[in-house]
Amino acid sequence: MQLASNPFEWLGEVLGSIVRIIIDSLAWIFDVLSGASAAFINGFARTLGVDSSWLSIAAVILGLLLIYTGVRALIRKHFIAGVLWLLLGLWLLSALVR
Repeated sequence: MQLASNPFEWLGEVLGSIVRIIIDSLAWIFDVLSGASAAFINGFARTLGVDSSWLSIAAVILGLLLIYTGVRALIRKHFIAGVLWLLLGLWLLSALVR
């Protein structure tokens, strides 16, 4: 490594090195998070027996929300609406799960 004759050149190299370390660290963190989320989605989908596509996972979440809405309606003593929401959520989940 050569010594820079100009102090501003040295300062630029130091700042460039710091920025490079930050960028490499962030890239590593996002790579780890991406791998963890992909593994979670694959394990979740494999356990339920559904495809690991975003559409299938979104449909599972929608089915769970429908069941949650049905339970809340039953707690509020809206029995007909609660039963309808529960049946709709269970129908959606039963169509997805193999």
